[in-house]
Amino acid sequence: MGAGLVAGVDIGATYTRVVLADEKGRILDRAKFETPRSSREAVPASIASAIRMLLKRVGGSERDLRGIGVGSIGPLDVKRGVIVKAANLPLENVPIVEPLESEFGVTTYLVNDCVAAVIGEKHMGAGCDHDNLVYITISTGIGGGVYVDGRVLLGKDGNAHEIGHMVVDAEGKLVCGCGRRGHWEAYSSGTGIPKLAKLLAEENPGLFERSVLASKGDPLRLTSKDVYDAAKAGDAFARAVVEEAARYNAMGVANVVNVYDPSLITVGGSVALNNVELVVEPLKKMVHEYAVNRVPEITVTPLGDDVGLYGAIALALGLEELPIKRSR
Repeated sequence: MGAGLVAGVDIGATYTRVVLADEKGRILDRAKFETPRSSREAVPASIASAIRMLLKRVGGSERDLRGIGVGSIGPLDVKRGVIVKAANLPLENVPIVEPLESEFGVTTYLVNDCVAAVIGEKHMGAGCDHDNLVYITISTGIGGGVYVDGRVLLGKDGNAHEIGHMVVDAEGKLVCGCGRRGHWEAYSSGTGIPKLAKLLAEENPGLFERSVLASKGDPLRLTSKDVYDAAKAGDAFARAVVEEAARYNAMGVANVVNVYDPSLITVGGSVALNNVELVVEPLKKMVHEYAVNRVPEITVTPLGDDVGLYGAIALALGLEELPIKRSR
């Protein structure tokens, strides 16, 4: 195996994925493991171990490694190369860049997972011909990555893309996982759907009692999959929940259109990808009710669940120049 391999990493609250790719960005092999929760040092150590294992499996060595790109849950401090305090990970100030650079002697890039995703979309997906591009994930949470005039947006700490925490309900009926009220993520993300179901059950208990979902008792015991599966089967209460969620998604996407004025929006994340007809198609119809700017093309990402990994690969290959001045 000749030189020219790169590693792409996706750090999630539950799982971390690592891939090896060649100089053309083609994924050669991959690994997946539970994200360590025991110590800060265990996170980069587990990534390094996975990279070594993959290098061995493809017949390469550490000398073949050219760079490492990492997309991670946040918030981050990209200048220091650390995960500051992820909401669903019981660790703070987790070092990523310095340990991996010391371990392998190659440049390592760290960005928010949705920034990695929009970089992947820009260089290897549907966004190749777009200078104004937004990627939105509707998954456990809601997040985004943004290009304006050909430049990826980062902000002072690398967190300039927390679109899931835009306020879509001034009354603040639901509390977001971050502790604030009225955020988009609280209403139509994977964790928000059960909260929205409980709210609608309280507002219309009769409809909920006639639902197959009532067998779970407390709506907060439901999963978003429960709700979407029931809606696909024609359950009236579940349909009401997903229609209301689609309305909040349309508000959130309209905010994105109004603020960033993209020529393309791509959508990914497990909730969206598994329920395109009930998530993506309705918001495309309703976004016009809330948008002032011309609504762009809105489509599902062609890169699927790997969109963030492709962005990490693009970073490791040096395809994107980040406006980051590293501090130690």
